[in-house]
Amino acid sequence: MELSNLKPAKGSTKSSKRIGRGQGSGRGGTSTRGHKGAKSRSGYSRKIGFEGGQMPLQRRIPKYGFLNVNRIEYKGINISSLQTLAEKKNITSIDIKTMIEAGFASKNDKVKILGKGVLKAKLNVKAHAFSKSAIAAIESLKGTAEKI
Repeated sequence: MELSNLKPAKGSTKSSKRIGRGQGSGRGGTSTRGHKGAKSRSGYSRKIGFEGGQMPLQRRIPKYGFLNVNRIEYKGINISSLQTLAEKKNITSIDIKTMIEAGFASKNDKVKILGKGVLKAKLNVKAHAFSKSAIAAIESLKGTAEKI
């Protein structure tokens, strides 16, 4: 088998119907559209979701919920993750750039430090937001939690 003689499996491909190519083709004349009516004309298109006059699905199902346009979405990082990062890279100062390099966040994320886990090292942390428990854990070891 070579690139020059590759073929699809037998029966896996079908040729498309060539319609409107004369009477001899068997699909000339009305070109499989039937006689008269809107559906036979060029430019016909049915409304999206039209169900033949039955109440369409998008109108049967009730509306719910709302989207707060002022919401700020944070990427949560626990202090246990910061502890492992500090041990692995042997650092005492952690900022957004360090977290991006470690793969905890992407460059467009806003980062919030959360208080789950145990912190053993004194760390100076810079992030967009902190939970109260995270601030308490960082400052109990004489570290600093600085908001950007």
